[in-house]
Amino acid sequence: MYLLKRSSPSFLVLLALCLSCQLLLVSLVNASSLDYFIGQNDVLKITVYDHPDLETKVRVNGNGEILMPLLGHVDVDGLTIAEVSNKLSTLLADGYIINPQVNAFVEEYGSKKAVILGMVVKPGLYELTGQTTLLELISLAGGLAEDSGITATVKSTNSTGKTDIAIIDLRALMEGGDISQNIRINNRDNVYVSKAGMCFVTGEVKNPDTYKIDEDTTVIKAITLAAGFTGKAAKGSVRIIRIVDGVKIVLKNVDLDSAVSPDDVIVVPESFF
Repeated sequence: MYLLKRSSPSFLVLLALCLSCQLLLVSLVNASSLDYFIGQNDVLKITVYDHPDLETKVRVNGNGEILMPLLGHVDVDGLTIAEVSNKLSTLLADGYIINPQVNAFVEEYGSKKAVILGMVVKPGLYELTGQTTLLELISLAGGLAEDSGITATVKSTNSTGKTDIAIIDLRALMEGGDISQNIRINNRDNVYVSKAGMCFVTGEVKNPDTYKIDEDTTVIKAITLAAGFTGKAAKGSVRIIRIVDGVKIVLKNVDLDSAVSPDDVIVVPESFF
């Protein structure tokens, strides 16, 4: 086995690389917690420079508060780590310590939950560990169901009590790679994955069946989903059976580029010539 001497240039380079990797890992962990919102059951480690007697490790209680030496109960619910540090610094500077330098860290992520319903494999209530994105929550729920639609609605309550609603384009996220759609899921968020529109293609197509559609689906696209026309298809006589306000209507000789609506029945008749 070849061993590097501690004084050799190779050993020093290797040591520097190891230290660099450790520093990078620490910076990534710290960066990931900077915009994490503190909540119940999170465990925080608080340090005050040059005041070891004020160092404490404390769990956020059911009211969103921590118990700090000198300060008593301090509300930190919904704050980021940076905001917790700033708030404690301000409170300590008010008659306790001159120019306090406070650092806060998340020692342990508490139990946070979000609900995901609709077209996922296992809808339900899930615990969130640390920062959780929409894709991670969908993964926890077993992934999208076969008949899932292209949107997810995320309902959140912000720190002021106001409800925020975000409509996520799942196709842009999962097929187009638009990571801006992969929003963070917070405690008590409610997520609903829509159901896809469906149409039925029957008659002279190779695989008559029910197929998932979206707003871009045309008659010819639906027929393509059904593996295309058979050799006996009357391509110019395609009909659509559609329910409008509870009334069934029949659209005859439709253009193949016509848009398909949810619950349409596309009928491809047989050609007799």
